[in-house]
Amino acid sequence: MEKIRVFCKNDGKDYWCEPGSDLLDLLERTGYEGTSKPDGGVYRVLAAYVDNQLKELSFSILMAHSVEFIDATYSDGRRTYSRSLCLLLQKVVHDLYPESQLVFDYSLPAGLYGELREKSDKPEDLEKMNYSGGAVSRVRTIDETDIVKIKKKMCELVEKDLPIKKIKAKSDEAISLFTKNGQYDKARLLKSIGKFFVSVYYLDGYGDTFYGPMLYSTGYMKEFDLVKYNKGFCLQFYSSIPPYDIMKVEFQEKIYDIFRENSNWCEILGAKDIGSVNEAISAGHAVQLIQVSEALHERKYAAIADKIYARRDFVKLVLISGPSSSGKTTTSKRLALQLKVIGLNPVIISLDNYFLNRTDTPLDEKGDYDFESIYALDLDLLNSQLIDLFGGKEIDLPVYNFIKGERESGGRRISLGPKDILVMEGIHALNPLLISRIPENKTYKIYASALTSLSIDENNSISTTDNRLLRRMVRDNNFRGTSAEQTILRWQSVRMGESKNIFPYQENADIMFNSSLIYEIPMLKHYAEPLLRRIAPTSRAYSESLRLLKFLSYMVEITESEQKNIPPTSIMREFIGGSSFTY
Repeated sequence: MEKIRVFCKNDGKDYWCEPGSDLLDLLERTGYEGTSKPDGGVYRVLAAYVDNQLKELSFSILMAHSVEFIDATYSDGRRTYSRSLCLLLQKVVHDLYPESQLVFDYSLPAGLYGELREKSDKPEDLEKMNYSGGAVSRVRTIDETDIVKIKKKMCELVEKDLPIKKIKAKSDEAISLFTKNGQYDKARLLKSIGKFFVSVYYLDGYGDTFYGPMLYSTGYMKEFDLVKYNKGFCLQFYSSIPPYDIMKVEFQEKIYDIFRENSNWCEILGAKDIGSVNEAISAGHAVQLIQVSEALHERKYAAIADKIYARRDFVKLVLISGPSSSGKTTTSKRLALQLKVIGLNPVIISLDNYFLNRTDTPLDEKGDYDFESIYALDLDLLNSQLIDLFGGKEIDLPVYNFIKGERESGGRRISLGPKDILVMEGIHALNPLLISRIPENKTYKIYASALTSLSIDENNSISTTDNRLLRRMVRDNNFRGTSAEQTILRWQSVRMGESKNIFPYQENADIMFNSSLIYEIPMLKHYAEPLLRRIAPTSRAYSESLRLLKFLSYMVEITESEQKNIPPTSIMREFIGGSSFTY
């Protein structure tokens, strides 16, 4: 047979390959090792883009392709690594703790939070565990001895350099395998989406699914750590921040509590994973899901307002922060309504109006204006005006002209009466530098984010980042004239800004508000899928669009008629339209 021409983007050369040879063979021929590290080493190649589609290094070459080898400096490379590491840990837990089930609950800044939970050996649980509700599964608390034992076994398997093999299994075979393993969430999901075949990855005889390409073998997984965290542990790997080193684990009690509360609530409702949500929607319970989720939000807003009211003799300023597409704006407006209900008069002020004139804005390391820096705000003016307001004086609110890049006169004059309370939202709202001259007891700080603990199945959690990306994609297309392609290409820069300006201060909050809703991803699917399908195969965003489309393919969509039950004050209206608020 004739050899096949393959173009390698990494070195800009063409290679003629034997039909059926794999990407690992090509990699060896190129001599490419990976992106250089700051310390002089290199990041090892983990996977590849084949015609802008993510593939494993075991991918067979049968036709002409354009190939780009990727490593930990690529988000797809890090995801491939983390998926494979989760399979390794799953195998170890299966061998060491056969009576327990490994569950990855949610993402932490430093890795993935996991627990060992009581495993049911009753196959009928697959039928019982549905939207009718259930009890919260019991957690097996692990100690440092467990951590040492698990980590030692993981290292042993890494040193053995065992292959990870992909098998295309019939769905009923996969369902039987997962039921046997006690993975009823995974089995239920496969039942709900009705696929004929599913990819099952095998490591040393243990089979599982992970919804994306995996590493070639365990020998690639030398960069990891396992750290005790609350009742479970934090599985650590490459971080998303250059130089992508493993981060120090810091226990964040407030974030943990909000995730745990949401996880318990989802389990009690019987909608703790995509399979059970799919069952609920398919059975005609989408409207009930919407109503219950929105009622929970309303209850949370009221509870936060009550806490502020209890401190009304001191608190004069409510600060709201959160990452992109967390629903900060709607949160501020709905909280304002609840404050009015209990007798307070909220005065909403935008931090954007305190920007410095553009010519005075600090520059970043590239020499561009750094609008996300806290020093892009006129901190002296902000603090002075707050002091005046709290002292009973009247002030002229600034107005910022974003077209000219200048502050202008003409803002309204305000003062604070006995029942007035200021509400401000922005990315720097929890940074102590923002209002350094204001006494702590005069403020109440809220952190809002879509902290979903809804999972795909037992060992595949839904990334809160993906949740927010889908929100932003839909909103930007609806209201900002920005395509899904543009949103995806800008997303990494957005996340870097969040890591610098928002996440380090989230634990400063007096309370956290979880803006996620159980029904939102099946609802967002209706809007996001057509946008993602418009992205051309030649685009740098194509691989990400395929990943998100695959993720959405596991969801049963909430129809337009069912969406009519979403209230006009819902956070979702900020993204899909139809809100009764003005933005």
